[in-house]
Amino acid sequence: MAQVVRGVIARAKGAPVEVVPIVVPDPGPGEAVVKVQACGVCHTDLHYREGGINDEFPFLLGHEAAGVVEAVGEGVDNVVPGDFVILNWRAVCGRCRSCRRGRPQYCFATHNAKQKMTLEDGTELSPALGIGAFAEKTLVAAGQCTKVDPAAAPAAAGLLGCGVMAGLGAAINTGQVGRGDSVAVIGCGGVGNAAVMGARLAGASRIIAVDVDERKLVTARGLGATHTVNSRETDAVEAIRELTGGNGADVVIDAVGRPETYKQAFYARDLAGTVVLVGVPTPEMTLELPLLDVFGRGGALKSSWYGDCLPERDFPMLIDLYLQGRLDLDAFVSETIALDGVEEAFARMHRGEVLRSVVVL
Repeated sequence: MAQVVRGVIARAKGAPVEVVPIVVPDPGPGEAVVKVQACGVCHTDLHYREGGINDEFPFLLGHEAAGVVEAVGEGVDNVVPGDFVILNWRAVCGRCRSCRRGRPQYCFATHNAKQKMTLEDGTELSPALGIGAFAEKTLVAAGQCTKVDPAAAPAAAGLLGCGVMAGLGAAINTGQVGRGDSVAVIGCGGVGNAAVMGARLAGASRIIAVDVDERKLVTARGLGATHTVNSRETDAVEAIRELTGGNGADVVIDAVGRPETYKQAFYARDLAGTVVLVGVPTPEMTLELPLLDVFGRGGALKSSWYGDCLPERDFPMLIDLYLQGRLDLDAFVSETIALDGVEEAFARMHRGEVLRSVVVL
């Protein structure tokens, strides 16, 4: 039978979020109900509330989550009730042209649960990124559940569901940072600092963190940055070049996603170096670069979507590293809050006071 649980919704653009009863149906074929244990407060949830994704209100917010599978529908064989899982928004289809070519991390047909969660009056909810995990329970496609070691703390593990994976993957998967490389990361929020950590994990010899907020730079140094640059006070491109023998970094990661920071990344990389864009631009932003510079500098200009991750490959491996003490996911948990603390958490995130607030249920 369908269950009524509490969840956090956004009813209209810019309106404060509300904690309301929501109806979670029994899982149908290929679906799973997950009892949510923790869910991070991500910028993407704020974008949903502000109407920056689409206008399919009301939204059931939350997507960066971990929990325990409660029930599964017909045909589900990747998880069973009782499994501890991280929820992901890339449930690969296995059939599209990318999957058939052995590149499931670029699946063009990722999918969500077919049934809809609703308000008590029957109003259908749009779950954020197909997950909707600011709730005591949520309905997802079974492929959105990635089983990991249950010894992991849910508040830390869930962060791999979005922001931390995006940053780690931008360095390791997209940027392919290697041993001895020099890396610069522009923007040291949750995603940028995860990229710093990823570069360290990959064996980079020089990791330069760039931000306008000294607090974030202090955090970056604690997570593996060897050098920091306050770009409010110093020209970032000149500083990165000076710290890399005048050459520029092998890999520069733009974790902000603005034309200004992208240009900094472009000119701060070494010849034949790599630029990785992981910060998400807004629709009205445009970029102008001299085409001769694009040609003459060589190298690669890449975008990183979800850190080019494959959840079933990357999540268990990263949780193992966390449990071995080699990946400090706990460092990203700035505070734990209840469901009714999401609106205040948005404000703290906007002010740059936290890496992640995490709802714990």
